[in-house]
Amino acid sequence: VQLVESGGGLVQAGGSLRLSCAASGPTFSSYALGWFRQAPGKEREFVAGISWTGGTTYNADSVKGRFTIFRDNAKKTVYLQMNSLKPEDTAVYYCAADRVPVVTTSSRYWGQGTQVTVSS
Repeated sequence: VQLVESGGGLVQAGGSLRLSCAASGPTFSSYALGWFRQAPGKEREFVAGISWTGGTTYNADSVKGRFTIFRDNAKKTVYLQMNSLKPEDTAVYYCAADRVPVVTTSSRYWGQGTQVTVSS
């Protein structure tokens, strides 16, 4: 599975962005997916995850009520809708996939990352 993120950029605090992660491979629908982020000088952290069916989603406490993860298996794409962005959301955002119930920082497949910068 190859993952390619897009949609990052510079946005003012309070604004919105939608990240996309397009996957290749015939078995996309059998993978759990997730978004992680890494800010300068910090470790990579979990942001949001979604089950292979899309029926279960889970978010980090820091983004609950602001970020939504969803997937379109027909398009082999997972999205992260980010609203009410804060400067502390600034980071490189990574897409991950694995054949597990819940993606973690040990997930097998990763994208190259997309930069999100939120100005105050």
